[in-house]
Amino acid sequence: MDEFITVFQNRQDMLLETTLEHLQISMVSLIIAIAIAVPLGLYLTRYPKAAEPVIGTSAVMQTIPSLAVLAFLIPFFGIGTTPAIIALVLYGLLPILRNTYTGIREVDPALKEAATGMGMNSIKRLTKVELPIAMPVIMAGIRTSMVLIVGTTTIAALIGAGGLGEVILLGLDRGADINLILLGAIPAALLAIFLDLILRVFERMSKKAGIKSFIAMLVVAVLIVVSPFMFNGSKQPDLVIGGKQGSEPEILINMYKLLIEEELDVNVVLEPNLGKTAFLFRALQQGSIDIYPEFTGTAIVTHLEDQAESNNAWEVYEQARQGMKEVYGMEFLEPMEFNNTYAVATTEEMAMQYNLQEIGDLKQIENEITAGFTLEFNDRYDGYVGMREVYDLNIADIKTMEPGIRQNALSNGEVDVIDAYATDSYMIELNLVTLDDPENLFPPYQGAPLMRQDTLEEYPELEAILNQLSGKITDDEMRQMNYQVDYEDRSANDVAREYLINEGLLDN
Repeated sequence: MDEFITVFQNRQDMLLETTLEHLQISMVSLIIAIAIAVPLGLYLTRYPKAAEPVIGTSAVMQTIPSLAVLAFLIPFFGIGTTPAIIALVLYGLLPILRNTYTGIREVDPALKEAATGMGMNSIKRLTKVELPIAMPVIMAGIRTSMVLIVGTTTIAALIGAGGLGEVILLGLDRGADINLILLGAIPAALLAIFLDLILRVFERMSKKAGIKSFIAMLVVAVLIVVSPFMFNGSKQPDLVIGGKQGSEPEILINMYKLLIEEELDVNVVLEPNLGKTAFLFRALQQGSIDIYPEFTGTAIVTHLEDQAESNNAWEVYEQARQGMKEVYGMEFLEPMEFNNTYAVATTEEMAMQYNLQEIGDLKQIENEITAGFTLEFNDRYDGYVGMREVYDLNIADIKTMEPGIRQNALSNGEVDVIDAYATDSYMIELNLVTLDDPENLFPPYQGAPLMRQDTLEEYPELEAILNQLSGKITDDEMRQMNYQVDYEDRSANDVAREYLINEGLLDN
């Protein structure tokens, strides 16, 4: 409990910001879902033959995994709040649509006949009789939708939409830090409960006030959505720099921002922890971000779908730079020194027990061990796919997991070997042993800024500014900086600033 209180005190600003983001995204999604589902539900009550296929389609949309929906939307809408809200609206439609349809259809037919007998047309009968009676049922559907949306909004952090999911993802990335995970999960649950209680009040009011309670609820929701814009005078960003999940990308993008804003009069916004390589690259292609740090080996193997023609770091960079320019029209600036290559790691005890020195040594125990690989590593040639071919490995039991979880799984004895990155901080913390790669399966992975060509054309100074990092930051320096962020809980900005000042690249 003491640790949780300390984390809470250190992260209060972040918690407040992400909670407000979470609330705003949820309310915007709810308002749009209401605006679509209620009129559609009313329309279906007049044309009941269309009700079953329409409501069925809405139900099918809820069965699609939210992560798949977000990934599908990125090429069309980029990253950020827009695709997140679209996905949340799709998830929130069904309860409102079904309850609106059911509520109106279940109004006593005798009341409808009496209203018609009094000379009311269809619209008057709807507004004066059916809607007031059905309103509690409709409000119950809105309550259900609200809780569903608030819970699903945590996933939106994967594409830079913000919200409490950022805190949860940070906890997962820090080796499943339970305090950070709870710091994001508890407010998300409390927010859902709080909003449910408020909507419950409006639901009870609707039994007497009818449609007036519905209008009052919408007014409150709109005020919550627009209030940040009324008091927010921040200017639009000139450059958006994205980063993958983890402390290392976050440190690097903070270095980029500090260097750029030192030299240019531009507003740079950072979007850290945007997820895996595919998300970042799609966002760059789509134009949602302008720059992100990529690795030379990843550019060749993943983006260009090729193999490194050399194990010389500079030759690999040149192959990546030329390929990214020719195929995608992107600029790959000069790389830093550190090589964050893939590695296969295990504990000292495991290495000693089976005399493991090289990756090929795993062959003798491939039927006895459990491997913990990330989804990305498990599916890449410069990963387990290549290990199977080059080292003739066929590990019997492989568990795929998020990067931040695998080191805990290894230290807890749940897996025996993991894929790792050479500069990860847990390599120091857990004193892991990396197995040699004599066949050079893993090419050099040097980090360098990858950007859109039109970005460099608009700001040609960026090349000289960011190339100040060329050849800098050793493996050990990167590991130590990652360690400070992951285990000493220093901010990525402070660590980045300190390094740049010590290197004479930034004034005090």
